[in-house]
Amino acid sequence: MKILFAGPSLSGTEFVPLRSGEDVLLPNHELTCRGPAKCGDITHAVDQGYRTIGLVDGRFEDVAAVWHKEILYALSKGAVIYGAASMGALRAAECYPFGMIGIGEVFERYAFGGLEDDAAVAQVHAPAEFGYIAFSEAMVTIDATLERAKAAGAINPDEMYYIRSAANAIFFKERSWRRVFDKISTEIADGEARIRPHICNIKRLDATLLLEAMLEQRQPKEMGAPDDHFQDWTFNETSQWLKLKV
Repeated sequence: MKILFAGPSLSGTEFVPLRSGEDVLLPNHELTCRGPAKCGDITHAVDQGYRTIGLVDGRFEDVAAVWHKEILYALSKGAVIYGAASMGALRAAECYPFGMIGIGEVFERYAFGGLEDDAAVAQVHAPAEFGYIAFSEAMVTIDATLERAKAAGAINPDEMYYIRSAANAIFFKERSWRRVFDKISTEIADGEARIRPHICNIKRLDATLLLEAMLEQRQPKEMGAPDDHFQDWTFNETSQWLKLKV
């Protein structure tokens, strides 16, 4: 049994529910789709019998986020867990030594590229009934776009640094390309025209890679291998864990 937790990263696709609290069943993929995961959702899925789990988006502000302990619990039950794009990339970067499978560029940045800020993937988005449409832009998307623009010669390193700093200074709930372009307009000549062709929705790209790997139940070559030092770990049912399970 396979289940996917996704929202804004895959907005507008068949893999995102359009009603809060309801599943989308895709028999052709043998897949159940739910909205962004919160604390307890991974545990609940495992207890329901799901043994292939894809974590893309998660909730974090109005409720507790997915616990790392939930990931370990699922792994201890023999589940295969993929993570990418957003909350999934964060948890995969933290749990891949124990066997979670991280996929894509955002995961790579957190696990091996020195990215540490959890807020770099944060976005404000609409509820399920409006398709989880994103209202703000994540810094990982800004970074991926600027790197592609620089590689293409559209901006130089100094301009990239200035634009990134300007974007990062905008509160994540208010950050959008429109706000970024307006903020840099007086310092970067034709900034919007030079950058817009290189806009890269890296979260969606990574989420799509997760789907491909998950539906084919394969392990991508680019993922970090589990650490040998963590191969023989044992799940510990702590008192806090038992409170979550109640």
